[in-house]
Amino acid sequence: MNRLVIRLTLLASVAALAACSTTSPDVVSRNEAQRLSTVVDAVVLSSRPVVVEGQQSGLGAAAGGLAGGMAGSSVGGKREAVVVGVLGAVVGGVIGNAVERSTTREEALEILVQLKNGDRRSVVQAKASESFNPGDPVILVTTNGKVRVMKAPVATSAAAPLGTTPTSAPAAASPR
Repeated sequence: MNRLVIRLTLLASVAALAACSTTSPDVVSRNEAQRLSTVVDAVVLSSRPVVVEGQQSGLGAAAGGLAGGMAGSSVGGKREAVVVGVLGAVVGGVIGNAVERSTTREEALEILVQLKNGDRRSVVQAKASESFNPGDPVILVTTNGKVRVMKAPVATSAAAPLGTTPTSAPAAASPR
């Protein structure tokens, strides 16, 4: 019984670790840090919620099969232990695969944007802190082939295009 608890705890830990991975646009991977990214201005045409399928790397099935096989093999005598162990491995593998798939499933947004040159692009990204509405100015940030959509920063009146100097307001005429 104690071995079963340990094995089930191991399976739950694997599932929990698989759920920790993220594709959130608010999280930048270590490989993307200090890398030059391409930024393109765009406008949101539409956005809709979608679900990104969970992955099936085989890790969940392997962990479930191992746990089920070991739990089943501890039942009864030698002959029963073999049969129940095999059945436990099969059932555990199916359950482990389902757990991995459901824990890695993500709610996301499909965002349709129009670039300044008129081209349209669609980007699917995990839901994050920002919401996107038609007409919102956004930027597409591309790093190592991965694209994320972010709200465009608001330009201040002091900001000037690159290579130019901000102009100051005309001085008020002084009375003579």
